[in-house]
Amino acid sequence: MKKILLFLLVFVYSFSLELNPTVLEPHEAFKTTFTQNEKDLNIKLELGKDIYLYDDKIKIFILKPQKIEITQEVNIPAPVEYDEFIVQLNNLDLTIPFELLKSKVESNSYEIGIDFQGCSKAGLCYAPMGESFVLNFGNNNPSNEEVVNKTEKVAEQTKSLNETDMIANSLKDGNMLLVLATFFGFGLLLSLTPCVFPMIPILSSIIVGASKNEDMTATRGFFLSLIYVLSMSLAYTIAGVIAGIFGANLQVALQNPYVLVVFALIFVALAFSMFGYFEIRLPQSIQNRVNKTTDGKEKQGIVGIAIMGFLSALIVGPCVAPPLAGALVYIGQTGDALLGGLALFVMSLGMGIPLLLIGLGAGRFMPKPGGWMEGITRIFGIVMLGVAIWLLDRVLDATIIMYLWALLLLGSAIYLKIYKNIIAQLITAVLFILGVILFVGAISGATNPLKPLDKFTSSKAVQSTDEKLVFTKIKNIAELELAIKNSDKPVMLDFWASWCVACKELEEITFKDEEVIKKLQEFTLLKADVTANNEDDKALQKMFGVVGPPALIFWDKDKNEVKSSKIVGYKNPKDFLEIVNKNF
Repeated sequence: MKKILLFLLVFVYSFSLELNPTVLEPHEAFKTTFTQNEKDLNIKLELGKDIYLYDDKIKIFILKPQKIEITQEVNIPAPVEYDEFIVQLNNLDLTIPFELLKSKVESNSYEIGIDFQGCSKAGLCYAPMGESFVLNFGNNNPSNEEVVNKTEKVAEQTKSLNETDMIANSLKDGNMLLVLATFFGFGLLLSLTPCVFPMIPILSSIIVGASKNEDMTATRGFFLSLIYVLSMSLAYTIAGVIAGIFGANLQVALQNPYVLVVFALIFVALAFSMFGYFEIRLPQSIQNRVNKTTDGKEKQGIVGIAIMGFLSALIVGPCVAPPLAGALVYIGQTGDALLGGLALFVMSLGMGIPLLLIGLGAGRFMPKPGGWMEGITRIFGIVMLGVAIWLLDRVLDATIIMYLWALLLLGSAIYLKIYKNIIAQLITAVLFILGVILFVGAISGATNPLKPLDKFTSSKAVQSTDEKLVFTKIKNIAELELAIKNSDKPVMLDFWASWCVACKELEEITFKDEEVIKKLQEFTLLKADVTANNEDDKALQKMFGVVGPPALIFWDKDKNEVKSSKIVGYKNPKDFLEIVNKNF
């Protein structure tokens, strides 16, 4: 396994060197000089190799004594189209006549600013930047104090970088062992998220199935769990490295609706297999080849576990938390697939620690094989059906999912009636009651299985329209820029997709919190639905370095992006407000 992993990472890394040239630092990519002449101010913006500027991001201002935009009155070269964007591919040489300045506002001193944003053809987009120059008439050689480099101001702002950029920077600047240890810690934290929980019954059912014919030792339990976790980690690492190098949307790759439906059907098949209706086996021809080895039976089991672990990367997919996004940003910017891939692999191992403990514990504390396993296997079959519904929640309408959960609980209550002991009867009664409650909730229009009677019990069910958040949908960059231009308030853009579990958590929890609603009513709220992942969706995500939804982008009243407020992944109301209140 280690040799295979090393080979794959080295191969991808060497291949990526051909695809990803060296990415320039911001001060190398953009060099600005100001020259004051007798009649005008000359601004030269020299671009590094393979660097281009977004034409619509070039803004020229009189900053002092009064802020006035003069972009339209400066002769800027005609732009060209590149990669579906309108850009400047060559160095800029701009002239600002003194007559223009005096026609706007009379003064003996001006501060002139130029804002811009650019990208590298290698795929990296830089943060918005700007520089300014203090212009004093009668002084053709201004002192260093008179030259104000706004890039330094941007550097000050990076002290409050968003989580994703901080993690990407830590990969660039940190010691490899320290970086890997940090990502292992991130994985441990992510193991507490809902994305990992469904894998617990999957692994447990595998261990129970392996225990039917032989005693399960702690060593064997740990070994089976290790195979499962390594396979899951390998799948996620390969997907992450490919996403980082080629700019693919990892969410779309792992959360494609067709893939999720097929995987859900696999879990349904596994469930009915556990109910005893049939037995899933490898094709006979493959079994014959495997069984030719002395330990064929064991290898056959290992192959099945490895396949299940590999496919389980789909379950981990929704956790596009800052560590994952940071690693992908780092890979995309630097092309260093080796360190980025190792970081993702180690993070996945951290996420798998609870699963390894379950394997170790199951082997140590599991009773000997017997009739009790028949009942446990059926219970895991019910859990497998639950996992299938959980996966379909990213594809189907919320009301349909409510009915499916209700039917699962009611069907489980009827199915478990065959067990006559008092504990089984109590569990059956509880399942039946919960099933009825969910069914009633689904009829009432509820969409959250955790709050099935919300329509009857919550005072928020009668919220007035002005207490709800209203988002305006935008489809492309042009619509986004128009919406920002027309807004007289700060702006928040929400990247959303129908299959995104964390997006639904934001909607159902964070955006329904009273304090959050009150705060966001001060904003113009925009939503980009990137479910289809079409060319417009990809262009929007590329523009802001978004590797997958959910992601929230903010602008202040002056139409400037507030990069430090960027949010990736789910945030509860408290954390969300803490981030937003720092800048607004």
